[in-house]
Amino acid sequence: MLKTTVIVPTYNECDNLPALVEQILDLSIRPYIVVVDDNSPDGTGCVADNLASYEEHIRVIHRPGKLGLGTAYIAGFRQALADGADRVVTMDADFSHNPRYIPAVVALTDKYHVGIGSRYVPGGGVTANWGVHRKFLSWGANNFARTMLGLKAKDCTAGYRCYRSEVLRSIDLGRIFSNGYSFLIEMMYKCQQLGYTFGETPILFENRYQGDSKISRGEIYRAMYTVLRLSASRLLFWRAVERYGARAQDIEVR
Repeated sequence: MLKTTVIVPTYNECDNLPALVEQILDLSIRPYIVVVDDNSPDGTGCVADNLASYEEHIRVIHRPGKLGLGTAYIAGFRQALADGADRVVTMDADFSHNPRYIPAVVALTDKYHVGIGSRYVPGGGVTANWGVHRKFLSWGANNFARTMLGLKAKDCTAGYRCYRSEVLRSIDLGRIFSNGYSFLIEMMYKCQQLGYTFGETPILFENRYQGDSKISRGEIYRAMYTVLRLSASRLLFWRAVERYGARAQDIEVR
């Protein structure tokens, strides 16, 4: 059986983490878990350590402060790969990504390089308690990224994903420029540039169970900047292809 590892970045998730871990470990595929905690003031790191002391399938990475979602995922990727993971899942710690979808997201990687838990394919969506403004903002950000970058996935801002290990090994993670939620867009862009394929399965994205949302207005602006930056590099790349032909394929897109 392929080894699956789930990366769970945390910041002030002590109320959600025990139940989340329990539900993940109860899945039939019996995944491993890497918790990446950013020195949560509410003691999430201690909760994670306590869980790991009773369960060998759990690893905990402690970081000195709130360093961002992107670098948390990178730390988790490196640990998972070092531990020999064949499939690596990313998800939120607040139950907005329900663990019951993990097997379906992982199963997509039997055929595709990256599996996505998608809100924007038939059967997917968000819970009714999302406001109209939030739904429009999410839909608009997703379509802006898809249009500007030519991304093929329907839900290109989704954080609920499964990567084959060879995909992560082929990307220079240390040179990913963006952090926060814009990291998700850049990772998808990098994967598509390398010719990897995406499969999507419908999920219902839910409001977090407890605690406060981590998405700020600043995160939205940074995501827009990331899209514009990558779009500019994409334009320069294709201009180089037109000018230099096949030799331009060796140009690195950043």
